[in-house]
Amino acid sequence: MKINYYKVLLKKRFPLAISRGVRGDSYNVFVSVEKDGIVGWGEAAPGKTEQADSPEKVIQELERLVSTGMDSLSIYEIEQRARQLQIAPCAYTGLDIALWDWTAKKAEMPLYQLLGFPKPTQPTSLTIGINPPEVVKERVPLLLDGTTVQSLKIKLGSPEGVAADKAMFEQVVESCANYKVKLRVDANGGWDLPTAVSMSHWLAERGVSYIEQPLKEGDEANLSPLYQQSALPIYVDESCRFAHNIPQWAQAVHGINFKLMKCGGITEGLRIIATAKAFGLKTMVGCMSESSISIAAAAALSGVLDHIDLDSHFNLAPDPSEGAPLIEGITMPSDQPGHGAYLKNEKDVTANG
Repeated sequence: MKINYYKVLLKKRFPLAISRGVRGDSYNVFVSVEKDGIVGWGEAAPGKTEQADSPEKVIQELERLVSTGMDSLSIYEIEQRARQLQIAPCAYTGLDIALWDWTAKKAEMPLYQLLGFPKPTQPTSLTIGINPPEVVKERVPLLLDGTTVQSLKIKLGSPEGVAADKAMFEQVVESCANYKVKLRVDANGGWDLPTAVSMSHWLAERGVSYIEQPLKEGDEANLSPLYQQSALPIYVDESCRFAHNIPQWAQAVHGINFKLMKCGGITEGLRIIATAKAFGLKTMVGCMSESSISIAAAAALSGVLDHIDLDSHFNLAPDPSEGAPLIEGITMPSDQPGHGAYLKNEKDVTANG
């Protein structure tokens, strides 16, 4: 098994501002796994809270795992070894995706079929970051014109406070008047309990579907009182990174949003889906700063999920990869063997590393 890594710059159409800061252009690490003349592709998006905050750290983490020897191991066994070595989840995600892509290509099956899933029927949300109303007024048409987008996720939890959140939201509603889109909110942990409760009622009156991560990671003790007082369904993201986190909060939330970069890839993603459904929770898959390669991998899991937030590749200019198109509002997995995504200039990337 031959494994290579390639650092690639992802240029953004628009910087994404959330409660914790602004994310602009960034480097991701693409991972290739080659064996028996078949190449599987994965992608890792570095993240500080995902324990590898640079491409160099991602590669270092993966080399630490690969150096132990993996040729005779199954995907499950490789993942267990990564856990034992405490490999950063976002780094391992790149390898895990590549291994599943390779396996599905070897089987000559689309990844979603190999996993036993149907194609998704739920539309993806498109995300708009925290912005002043005048920027929102300009941004919404740029995001929605000429697309089949059916849902908009609004980032709130502004450092400037609730008044800024309400002003932005009201501008989104006004700007979306001519578009048929459902509205969802993600506060990225930007609220305290009283604010989350009051905003849930304010947003419910304005037709919002749900609120994601209203409380900051570490404030999970307040999930239960929020659950009891909220006027909207509550989904957690940062508060529930892995399957083993779910039982602790299952009675205090309505659903979970998992991300491949946060949990460690497809293998753990399958555990999260099964565990969440066993507890009767709603499920959603989201993304970080990612191209079509990791988005396509996540899309392969999305056919059994209640909500989908796979849109980061639509904010790239350009996306260095291809294979996760928007079809009637849905980020659609490919019918090609594997996850179906590929680097557009694979030869150039390989040559330039």
